[in-house]
Amino acid sequence: MIAHYGFQATLTARHGMGEALVDVLLTGLDEGGPAASEHCVVYLVSRSAATPDVVHVMEGWTGEEDHHRVFAGAAAQAVVARISGLLAGEPVYTDHVPVHGKAAFPAAV
Repeated sequence: MIAHYGFQATLTARHGMGEALVDVLLTGLDEGGPAASEHCVVYLVSRSAATPDVVHVMEGWTGEEDHHRVFAGAAAQAVVARISGLLAGEPVYTDHVPVHGKAAFPAAV
């Protein structure tokens, strides 16, 4: 599938909570989670090397409507609720349309 809609979110966790924020974001990949949807074709979570409480999430979706529909669901709202308690402020979003690229990760152990 091809991503026709996407964004990057930069989230700043409360002091010392960057790892916990990453852990919660990665639950989105669990079965039934929003990033496990067939419509989510890119879901990358990373941390700032210089500031570990700054976390970036890059998402690519088959379409904007697909993203909004999935995120209106209970599973996505549960992840959002867990994230909100870890944040030091409002996330910053940058929209984008993925063009091409590559991501390779080892299989889960």
